[in-house]
Amino acid sequence: MPALSRPHPVKLFTGLLSNDLSLLAIVKESLENLYGPADLESPVWPWEHTTYYEKEMGAGLKRCFVFFKELILPDTIAGIKLKTIELEKKYRSEQGGRKINIDPGYLDTAKIVLVSTKDFSHRIYLNDGIYGEVTLIYSGKDYQSLPYTFPDFRTSEYQEVFKQAREIYKKQIKNHEIKTTSY
Repeated sequence: MPALSRPHPVKLFTGLLSNDLSLLAIVKESLENLYGPADLESPVWPWEHTTYYEKEMGAGLKRCFVFFKELILPDTIAGIKLKTIELEKKYRSEQGGRKINIDPGYLDTAKIVLVSTKDFSHRIYLNDGIYGEVTLIYSGKDYQSLPYTFPDFRTSEYQEVFKQAREIYKKQIKNHEIKTTSY
């Protein structure tokens, strides 16, 4: 019987979605207080991929990603998702809807993983009501989408930022800059 191995550390990121740029900055600071400093941030892009969030959050949505310097163990991602849900609850509109959506995930050299509270055919249950999915896989020199990959994750802009984060991660692993934290 082969020996069981411990999972390798992975790079935590969060996708932030809101129509309030100041709230994006406030939540980024809150996330850094929880998970340590960011070592990469994406540009803020207009959200033009779906109208899914408009009823709850309004029009003119913007998306950005924040990548954190401290690596995590993959089994902590469900707990991180629960903490981001609590953070979202702090910023409810007067009608009770979210003013910001926080989507945590992680990457390693082979894939990008997102987590959700929603089950679906391509998602696996992690724990505490949280499901995970491999959203993109890295093959050769580029990320490859899968049949269920969200439209925004298929864009070259997103994939370029994730490639930058992947390069940072590779250097962290190579240089043994591994400090993992349990959340």
